[in-house]
Amino acid sequence: MASIHHTTMTPTKLGLLTGWLPKQSWYVGEAATAELVKAGGFRLDDPEGAVGIEFMVVVDSTPQDPVAYLVPLSYRDAALDGAPGEALIGTSEHRVLGTRWIYDGVHDPVVMTQLRALLRGEAIPQQQSESDTPDPTVTVHGSCPGGEPGVQINRVLRPTEAPQTSSKHLLAGWTWPDGTAARGVLAGVESPGNA
Repeated sequence: MASIHHTTMTPTKLGLLTGWLPKQSWYVGEAATAELVKAGGFRLDDPEGAVGIEFMVVVDSTPQDPVAYLVPLSYRDAALDGAPGEALIGTSEHRVLGTRWIYDGVHDPVVMTQLRALLRGEAIPQQQSESDTPDPTVTVHGSCPGGEPGVQINRVLRPTEAPQTSSKHLLAGWTWPDGTAARGVLAGVESPGNA
């Protein structure tokens, strides 16, 4: 199980994401810099214990109606070999662990392997800020065809309790800036025609 260190990172994760997020093709805002607040998320454990894995939900309050985004993150102690240039969100100095290379998790094979394991029921979602503490609010629903599933990450999150599909999907919650709770689909299994 991963140990959560309650310490500082310079720059902070939100600081790095504030400049990175508006440059992404799926960003729906119009500002050059987002005004982000951490709104939710969870962690997964790397069985090898080498890579930190976090699924962070951030809310951009720049637009008139705030927008929630899912950013899967990986934290590494060295650069990820073979990763495309756009995969690196930035580096940060962790007070306990030293320099961390922070990647957009969709480009990190360890993150995607563990997300597939979660969708198969073979990994347990963990609390975002507590060591060795399962998060029962993160749930997987639906069925999955045989074989290794293709996974679709929902970058822009919309509240929903009942997805209109029977395929396997991952549900989790977040909190809007006004304190209102929301829940929606963070990821799902791609249909065979789209895999």
